[in-house]
Amino acid sequence: MPLRAKKTLKAAFPHTIPVMTGYLFLGAAFGILLQSKGYSHLWAGLMSVTIFAGSVQFVAVNLLTGAFSLLNAFFITLMVNARHVFYGFSMLERFQDTGKYKPYLIFALSDETFTLLYSAEPPEGVRRGSFYFCIALLDQLYWIAGSITGALIGSRLSFDVQGIEFVMTALFVAIFTEQCRVHHNRIPAVVGLAGSALCLLVFGPERFILPAMLVLVLVLTLIRKPMERGLAQQ
Repeated sequence: MPLRAKKTLKAAFPHTIPVMTGYLFLGAAFGILLQSKGYSHLWAGLMSVTIFAGSVQFVAVNLLTGAFSLLNAFFITLMVNARHVFYGFSMLERFQDTGKYKPYLIFALSDETFTLLYSAEPPEGVRRGSFYFCIALLDQLYWIAGSITGALIGSRLSFDVQGIEFVMTALFVAIFTEQCRVHHNRIPAVVGLAGSALCLLVFGPERFILPAMLVLVLVLTLIRKPMERGLAQQ
């Protein structure tokens, strides 16, 4: 491995350790769930390489085992991963000079990778594009390893997989809690909770995600400047 690549990988790896510990277990949960439906570790690995969207992969297990509808699969995927549109907007500036790495960075922008890339800064002497690439690649490799391992374990041991998909919800709660702990400005969090709860009541659990996203973007756009002025005065 070239010296520069080794230096970049060494700088990126410590940032990914929390994601590694989570993805190995979450990926394993996905692999166990997929294997319980009759799909081997090869399918678990293939889905993690080509899709790499934890929540959608859990949803895809039911799509694969039920009556398949392409239109239904499209809208479910859109609703579950609609938040990634806003991740993309947030990363426009950071991805500007990433060159050949940009297509992969866009593909690999999971919730956890977004959190790392949004806050991590490359050390002196390390290029931003390659630093971001190493973080994203390591995160995906953790997920692939976890999902294949889980499927292999599931093929040899008997598991009661009822409720195992809740691990994704638990992860989102952990990420939300950590963001609230680190950032002093909790107005976006309050807006997110209130807007999501309102849309859940109005539209129901199966249709609230897209309306909630639109409400949050509208409200946060309207209060952005007053909120920034308030933070500047602190």
